Amino acid sequence: MSGMVPEERITDAGEPAGFAKRVMTAVLWRSGSQFAAQMVMWTATFFVIRLLQPSDYGLFAMTQSILVLLNLLCGYGFASSLIQAKEIDDRKVRQVFGLLIMLNGSIALAQVLLAPLAAAYFRQPMVTHMLRVQALIYISTPFIALPSALLARRMDFRREAQVNFAGAIAGALTALTCALAGAGVWTLVMAPIALFWTRAIGMTIAARALVWPSFRFAGMGGTWMFGGAMILSQFLWFVQTQADVAIGGRALAPHELGLYTTALFLSQIVTSKFIPPLNDVAFSAYARIQNDRAAVAYGFGKAARIVMLIAAPFCLGLAATAEPLILTVLGEKWAEAVPLVRIVALAMPALAMQILFSPAATALGQPGVQVRVSACGAVIMPVAFIVGIHAIGGGIGLASAWAWGTPLLMLATAWLAMPVIGVTAKAMVRAALPGLGSGIVMALAVLGVDQLIDMRSPALRLAVLVVVGGAVYCGLVMTFARTTVLEAMRLLLRR
Repeated sequence: MSGMVPEERITDAGEPAGFAKRVMTAVLWRSGSQFAAQMVMWTATFFVIRLLQPSDYGLFAMTQSILVLLNLLCGYGFASSLIQAKEIDDRKVRQVFGLLIMLNGSIALAQVLLAPLAAAYFRQPMVTHMLRVQALIYISTPFIALPSALLARRMDFRREAQVNFAGAIAGALTALTCALAGAGVWTLVMAPIALFWTRAIGMTIAARALVWPSFRFAGMGGTWMFGGAMILSQFLWFVQTQADVAIGGRALAPHELGLYTTALFLSQIVTSKFIPPLNDVAFSAYARIQNDRAAVAYGFGKAARIVMLIAAPFCLGLAATAEPLILTVLGEKWAEAVPLVRIVALAMPALAMQILFSPAATALGQPGVQVRVSACGAVIMPVAFIVGIHAIGGGIGLASAWAWGTPLLMLATAWLAMPVIGVTAKAMVRAALPGLGSGIVMALAVLGVDQLIDMRSPALRLAVLVVVGGAVYCGLVMTFARTTVLEAMRLLLRR
């Protein structure tokens, strides 16, 4: 470890001449590996969904709300302080590692002890046993968070990518084995445990980060402030993202909750699986050029254009093809999820834009922006879910909350973050318009063709609609957004 620290001393003296190339390499490794890992996981996930019941996913969603809550205290924000700091040393690394061990050991014990209370809240005794086994995940966290932060600081995402892919394979194989063995809901419990522990072992080896922890926390004032702000923002984010399950978990049966959470999973594939890896790289890159606000603003605008070029057609196309897609991929027993997917997917372009802002502001040394953004979300989304569940009812009510709550949250986020990042409202509209406008026209064309064709086979119907949508979208962006497309291609070619 001692031989690594001098390499980590990156200060304001300047960045290497090849910084832009390093950023692009990091993006390719981080997003490319995420795509490969997700292909493995999705293959297993869609197979498992066909074997399990909606009620299994409803029970799992109940435990997930508890895991996400306690995971706020696991210390990823403290590990991230190693990325944002201008300079680190052995002592600071050992202190962060000790803090991670102390926090996660306490969280694991708390979950074991408090599991019966969660089961009583949801009125599902099985939740107790599931939560106690899932506590094993926290023990792996220090061996993931610390190595990940050290590799991200060096913008070395290649090793992390390799480990994440190995973890995806371990999780997928565990899921398939358990599902075929008839393990039911335990399939959903054991697969993440296999994934996390594979990552823990692999990341520790890849980063050579097995150090002796220090439990003397003197001199960690900056780390405490940064990590504390992250914990507060993450807690508010928890309120925002888990309010639907907390509200719906008591109002809906496991079957109906399972339909809603699966619809949410499908609708959030881009926003939850592909944009976060890009934000990981962006956070590291913004932190390195934080003294050049013009460069940050330029990079943010470019990222927004490219993200919307990808996210908008996917989300709007998903809404247009929800019925044949679900019938083809998941089967008839999931047909009730079709209207839920259609509603939630329409809100996802706004969410894709919204989650780009906070990492940029935080990397610029303004974690308070993320706290305020999370506070807005902790008010807007729970209110939306409460209104939806009472005014409309059922899973449709929860899904409808996304349709108006997410755009409102995106506007609030932009208002808070744009002055810090240095971008204007006009610039953001120009960034979003090529992908969003083309995506809307494409979705309308797909819906029009769907009304004209009469096919009994959902798979054939889906194939026709995908071809039509792809052709229309490609034609539109090459006609009206050629510059953005060429810009994305140049990035991919690392020019």
